[in-house]
Amino acid sequence: MNIVIAGDSDVAFHLAKLLSVENHNITLISPNAELLKVIEAHSDLLTIVGDSTSLPILKSSYVKRADLLISAHLDGRLNLLTAILAKRLGARKCIAKVNDPDYLTDECKTHYKSLGIDYLVSPEQIAAREVTNLLTNTAATEIFDFSYNQLSLMLIKLEEGAPVIGKSLQDIAGEYKKLDFRAVAIHRKSTTRIPRGEDIFQADDLAYVVTKPNGIDHLLQLGGKKHFDVRNVMIIGGGAVGTLAALNLEKRFNVKLFEKNPIRSVELSNKLQNTLIINGDARSITLLEDEGIAAMDAFVAVTNNSETNILTCLLARKYGVKKTIALVENIDFIDISQTIGIDTIINKKLATASYILRFTMTSEVISTKCLTGTEAEVFEFLAKPGSPITKRPIHKSKFPEKAIIGGFIRNQTGFIATGDMQIQANDRVVVFALPEAFHAADRMFKA
Repeated sequence: MNIVIAGDSDVAFHLAKLLSVENHNITLISPNAELLKVIEAHSDLLTIVGDSTSLPILKSSYVKRADLLISAHLDGRLNLLTAILAKRLGARKCIAKVNDPDYLTDECKTHYKSLGIDYLVSPEQIAAREVTNLLTNTAATEIFDFSYNQLSLMLIKLEEGAPVIGKSLQDIAGEYKKLDFRAVAIHRKSTTRIPRGEDIFQADDLAYVVTKPNGIDHLLQLGGKKHFDVRNVMIIGGGAVGTLAALNLEKRFNVKLFEKNPIRSVELSNKLQNTLIINGDARSITLLEDEGIAAMDAFVAVTNNSETNILTCLLARKYGVKKTIALVENIDFIDISQTIGIDTIINKKLATASYILRFTMTSEVISTKCLTGTEAEVFEFLAKPGSPITKRPIHKSKFPEKAIIGGFIRNQTGFIATGDMQIQANDRVVVFALPEAFHAADRMFKA
């Protein structure tokens, strides 16, 4: 696929790096000449220094031959203009990153669609949605629901004393004859692997599991986890992510939101009807104590500063808060953050990459989820009639070694995959894959 990426943001550079190893022809346009030199030295892609809203620059990228243009500048208006111009010059599909979630109303989408922008994506909205899901399913470190909510991907951190510790997948399968979930990956000591029958679970493993709705309670029990009810939530940071999260949560929970900018605090008090806005610096221990941090069930730190988010979450854990969620934009911080006591890490560029990655596949991808702290992805593929995966049982299908089928949805009913099962046309199939297997897995579902 010929892909043009335009932008000066971390999202643009992360996408370029991610897609450059997947046999795509990537052209990256950015005004940052120094950073482009570094990227070009470490990846196999073409770079162009310049303004992506310049017609000569866009033409020099051969955008007329592009199957996909992704515009991910820090300034959302540049992305809108770049995508509109690219479509007029012949790009087949155009995606624009927007900063203000107000652009994602049905009216805005229809208007920009008429101008040539196929999809709008807001990293802030995606991150806020993740916060909402995590506070609905409190025992999970990470969760993602697939079609019709018939299958879910859950990330569980295995604590010391969990019933599965010291047992292999074979042991667990022998002990429990009917399981409504399947482990698809283990993340241990910064390495992600697809587990085989003899692999043994260890304390502090991060286990990725595909589960049916009625398997969640049993899964949590074996993982040594307990669901708990959330009533009181404290949010640090009144930016777009914090505001959207509060809007999603304030009708169900008691929400307090810290914002240190007084003008922004007044704006938030007018926008959030059932959230208590506190104008102050959440790094002040005295202020947090005064506002009842010890009585909180969940603590969400989503300021623009990763260090602040990590440290305040650790402080919340010290006060006994059961669920902590931190927005961490520095990818290098993610792995260590997961090991020092923070329940869940959210990263906007990884979440955005997940959304966009499905448009680079040749088969039909219904949804994708990039797993925080790993380079792995979970895809929900639609099995096309006549595709390789439909021609023989799973264990005889020569499925890529670095990928695994967790389950499938047929006639709006979820099934956990076993080797002797046969995927049928129009099944929605949940696949976990490491980067080197993305496109090999993709080909299995294409007619």
